[in-house]
Amino acid sequence: MDFNNYFYHHRPVLLKESIENLITDKNGIYVDATFGGGGHSNAILKKLNKRGTLIALDQDKESIKNNLIKDERFHLFHNNFIHIQDILNKNYIEKVSGILVDLGVSSLQIDNPKRGFSYRWNCILDMRMNQESWYSARNVLNECSKKELFHIFREYGEFKNAKNIAEKILKKRLKKQITTTLDLINLFFIKRSFKKKRFFSRLFQSIRIKVNNEINLFKYFLLESSKIILPKGRIAIISYHSIEDRITKYFFKKGVIENQINFEILPFKMIHKKVIKPTLQEIINNPRSRSAKLRIAEKTTQ
Repeated sequence: MDFNNYFYHHRPVLLKESIENLITDKNGIYVDATFGGGGHSNAILKKLNKRGTLIALDQDKESIKNNLIKDERFHLFHNNFIHIQDILNKNYIEKVSGILVDLGVSSLQIDNPKRGFSYRWNCILDMRMNQESWYSARNVLNECSKKELFHIFREYGEFKNAKNIAEKILKKRLKKQITTTLDLINLFFIKRSFKKKRFFSRLFQSIRIKVNNEINLFKYFLLESSKIILPKGRIAIISYHSIEDRITKYFFKKGVIENQINFEILPFKMIHKKVIKPTLQEIINNPRSRSAKLRIAEKTTQ
């Protein structure tokens, strides 16, 4: 099976590795918690038997609109993955055999200048994954305090010079609001192209994480996931930066979110000791996969 040619507009990351490790019951009920371009969902359906079912979610209206899958076993919902329990309840589903989560920004979002996710175009700063949300990148840059901005760039972008970045933004917005990607980019002069690319990728990433409250929602989802997976069922998580990967690894090993204490039986056990990364060939075919990390855990029988 060619796992890389489902949809021309989207290249799902670590497709073969994630699907082959996720499916343990071909008649089971599975969840694609981040539908995106639909590549992972399509692959799951190809692995399932006729009695299998796939529930998919996405908070982005564009992802729902661009769905190409027509299959009676497939059910797609416009919602954030933190509401998975409610969706299952409404569909009279108590437990599922597995969950897949891809925490990356889809190509549909990045490659659309109107969405404001990328520094490649001069457009309105937006970065909302849920277009119904009122909070955008403009709110972050023009309303957050110096302390908040420092936290955003230090924690989510892992910048050592987070204070300087915050100060430049504060100085600029005193004169004029920061509303476009060019307004933001022009605050920083970086000579070398490879350093420039890395800097702005991390800068936009940190703002996007804040806009969509990604870290807090992900932590909540992890706790919810342990309640809805059947014993021996699996959860596969693809992350793209160290914060998400660290949270995932800690939760799978300890059964709790970072800095919490767990005196109960661990809900999951790791399937692989080492994290799974894209092959060199995948990175060549899809450069956006280069930072991806896949971790898989199995629900314990207790």
